[in-house]
Amino acid sequence: MEWAECPVCLQNYDGEYAIPRVLTCGHTTCESCLKSLPQKYPQTIRCPACVQLVKFPSLGPSSLPKNIDLLRLIPTNHKKKQPINHSRSSDHQVDSASFLWSDDFFVTWKNWVLEKDAVLVDESEKDCGVLKDGNKKLRLFKVADGLLDVNGSGFIFKLSYASRIMNCLYGLGNVVREELSLILGICLEHYRIGKFYGFWCDSQNGFLYLVCERFNVGVMDHSGCSKNGSSKDGLASFAVTGMEICEAIIGLHLEGLFMGCLSLTCFELDDFGHVYLSLGEVLLTSRKVHESVMAARSGSRRIGDIEMGILVTELFKREVFVSPEMLFEIFKKESIEVKCGSSFSYSAVYSSDIWSLACTFVRLLIGKQFVEELVDYVDYSVSKVSEENILDCSGLYMGLIERISCLLKNKLGEQFESLQQILCRCLNFYPGSRPPLIDVWKCIRELIIKPEFDTMLRLNKATDEKIKRHFLVLSELARVHIKASEMHVKDEVEGPVNNSEENVEQFEGRMVDKDLVKGLVQGNVKLKDLQGHLDCVTGLAIGGGFLFSSSFDKSVRVWSLQDLSPLHTFKGHEHKVMAVIYVDEEQPLCISGDAGGGIFLWSINHPLRQESLKNWYEQKDWRYSGIHALTTAGNGYLYTGSGDRSVKAWSLRDGILSCTMDGHKSVVSSLAASDGVLYSGSWDGTIRLWSLTDHSLLTVLGEDMPGTMTSVLSLSVCQNILVAAHENGHIKVWRNDKFMISIQLHNGAIFATGMEGKYLFTGGWDKTVYVLELSGDEFQVETESIGSIPGGAVITCLLYQQGKLFVGHGDRIIKDIRRSTS
Repeated sequence: MEWAECPVCLQNYDGEYAIPRVLTCGHTTCESCLKSLPQKYPQTIRCPACVQLVKFPSLGPSSLPKNIDLLRLIPTNHKKKQPINHSRSSDHQVDSASFLWSDDFFVTWKNWVLEKDAVLVDESEKDCGVLKDGNKKLRLFKVADGLLDVNGSGFIFKLSYASRIMNCLYGLGNVVREELSLILGICLEHYRIGKFYGFWCDSQNGFLYLVCERFNVGVMDHSGCSKNGSSKDGLASFAVTGMEICEAIIGLHLEGLFMGCLSLTCFELDDFGHVYLSLGEVLLTSRKVHESVMAARSGSRRIGDIEMGILVTELFKREVFVSPEMLFEIFKKESIEVKCGSSFSYSAVYSSDIWSLACTFVRLLIGKQFVEELVDYVDYSVSKVSEENILDCSGLYMGLIERISCLLKNKLGEQFESLQQILCRCLNFYPGSRPPLIDVWKCIRELIIKPEFDTMLRLNKATDEKIKRHFLVLSELARVHIKASEMHVKDEVEGPVNNSEENVEQFEGRMVDKDLVKGLVQGNVKLKDLQGHLDCVTGLAIGGGFLFSSSFDKSVRVWSLQDLSPLHTFKGHEHKVMAVIYVDEEQPLCISGDAGGGIFLWSINHPLRQESLKNWYEQKDWRYSGIHALTTAGNGYLYTGSGDRSVKAWSLRDGILSCTMDGHKSVVSSLAASDGVLYSGSWDGTIRLWSLTDHSLLTVLGEDMPGTMTSVLSLSVCQNILVAAHENGHIKVWRNDKFMISIQLHNGAIFATGMEGKYLFTGGWDKTVYVLELSGDEFQVETESIGSIPGGAVITCLLYQQGKLFVGHGDRIIKDIRRSTS
C-alpha cells in the first residue's frame, strides 16, 4: 500500500515530522512545508495543490486543522523519516529560445550578435569598417547575401535587428554553423589569431557580415628584406616575422584547422610588431580562389589545359597561393572535371599549407618580381599548348621551382643556402616530399640564433596525422555566394513529435505560438480586413466560435471565426462601448460595458437575439466617466474598472453589486485575473492586486517608483508574469510580483497588449504592433524583440488567441492576421 505524502516535499505523512494540515481550499500539506512556503501577501498563502490564494492564520500552520483521516491510515509500526531540509537553491537557467530555433542554438549564438550601430562602414575601402566603440579597424566578411530580407509579399513584418541575424544564422544550416563555431572557438584560444567580434548586419544592403579584427600594418608593408636585399637587418626582420607566422599556423594545425591557401594579406602586425594571422582574410582569400575557379571554367563543368593555365596566372596575379593538390580538391568541390595533359592523384594534406606558406615567404624575400616571373613563365607555357595541344602540369611546376631557386640564389647569395633549399623543398610538386612546418621554423630561427648557441629551443610539436582536418578554402563559408534560395528555415519542430494525446496536450499551446509567429517571420500569413464598425474599435473577445468587437459606435458586432463573416450586431447601448469580454459560465455570455456605466449581458445561443439578456448601470457621481475595463475569473463574478477610481465585483447570476474595491487615485483602466489574484491598472500609474477569495487588497505595484509613474493603459498576465503598458510608451514586467525590467518600446502611448505563453504583442499610438519574446528565470527577465508590424492607424486593442492575431484600429478596421495553410 502506498501511504499519502505531502505534495511539496513528498514526505509520507506522520504525526511528528510531516503533520498533515488542511487548508481552506480543502487540500492537505504537511506543517513543515507550510512554514517554509513564501507569504507574499498578509495572512495569505498559495495552495501548493490548486495554486489558489487561501487565508493563512497569523499564528502559523499549527492553527490549521489536522487531516485526521490521513493520520488514521498510518500504521503504528510505520518507520518515521527524518525531517527534510526545506531550503531550496535555484540554478540559473536560460529559457530564451525563439520560435525558429532551439534553446541550445539561442544560447550559443546570442552573445555573438553585435549591436545595430556597432560598426561604421568605411566607404573608401571595400569590406572594411571601424568598430564604433574603440575606433578599431575591422574586416567585414560576408556570410550571407539576401537571407535577411524575409518579408512576405503583400504583407510587411519587420523583423527586429537581432532576430534577423539569429534567423539568418539558423537558416545557414548545420555545416556552415559548425565551421563558424570552429573558427570562433579557435580565435578565442590562440593569441596569434586575430579576433572575431561577432555578427553584424548592414541595414543598407541586407548582408550579414562576420566582423574581424584588422591591424594597421600588413606584413608586406613592414618587412624590410625585399627592400634591403640580403642585408643582415633585412633578413633579421624576415626571420622574426617568419617565425611568428609559422607559430600561428602551427597552433591552428594542432587544433585541426588548415588554411588551404594563403597570401600576404592574411598576416598583419600589431602596434608592437608582432604577427597575427587573420582568419577573416584567409576566408576572403579562399573566396577569391573560388571566384577564379568559377571564372576559368567559363560556364562549363570541365576545365582544360588553356583554362588551367589562365587560372594559375590569375591566382598569381592576385598573389593568392594555392598548392597543386588543393587546386584539384577545389575542382572536386565544385564538381568540375579536369582535362589536362597529365593526371593528378594527390589529395590535400597537412603539407598543402606548407606550399602556400613557402610562396608567401618567397614573396616576402624577393618582392613583386617573384609574382611577375611566375606569371610570365605560366603565360609562356600556356602559349605553347595551342601548338602542341598538351600541358604537362608536373613539368610546369618543375620549371617554376627552377625559376624560384634562381631568384632566391640571386637575392640571398650562397651564404643562406639552407634557407633556399628548405623553401624549394616546401614548393615540391609532390606533397609527401615537403618538410614539416617545424623544420621550416627551425631553419628560419637559425638566421638569428645558431644551433650551437640555441639552448632555449624546446619546440618539437608536430601535427597529429589522425586529427580531423578542416580546410578553410574547402569550407562552405568560402563559396562565392550563399544564396537565400538554398537556405530554408526548418518548418518541422525540433526533435521527435509523438502524436499521443498526452503529447498534444503538453505542446498544443506552444505549437500554436510557433505557427503564428513563425508564419509572420516567413511571410507565410494571410491578412484580412474586417469592416463594419462606424467608429473606433475599443475591444475584442473570442468565444463560442465567435469574434466579438466593441466600438465607440455604441454597438457590439459578432463575427464568425470560420470565415470572419459578420453574423450579428448587438445594439442597445446609449453610450460608447468601452470594453467587451466573453464569459464561459453555465450560460455562455458576451458582456459589454459603456461610457455611461451600462453593463449589458448578451446571449450567444442560436439564434442570436437583438435585445440584451440582462443589463444594469453603475451608480453615477460627479467623478464618474463610465466603465473602462471588464474581466471575469470563473468564480461567478464580473469585475469592472470604472472612472470613479474603483473596482467592483458584480454577481453574474443576478447583477447585484457584491463588493467595491477602493484605493486607486484615478480611473481604473485595465483588469486581469490569474491564479486567484485580480490585477487592476490605473491612470495613477499603479497596479493593485486583490484576493479573489475575499476581495481584500494584497499589495500595490509601482507605488515605489516616484518620478517614473505614468498612466497604466493595459495589463497582460500569463502564469507568473505581469506586463503593464504605459502612456509614455514603456512596458514594465513583474515576475512573481517582483519588478524585473522596464523598457521603452513605443513612441507614444501603448493602448493594447496581448500575451500567450512567452510571446507578447503590443500596439498603440505609433500605429505599430511589436512582437516580443519574454525569457529568463526567477532572478531576471529578458525581452527579445522579434519584429514589428506597421499599420495605417492608431492601434486601440488587440487579441492574440488560438494562433490568431486580431488588431483593432482607430480607423474602424479590425485586421485578422493568421498563418496561411496554403
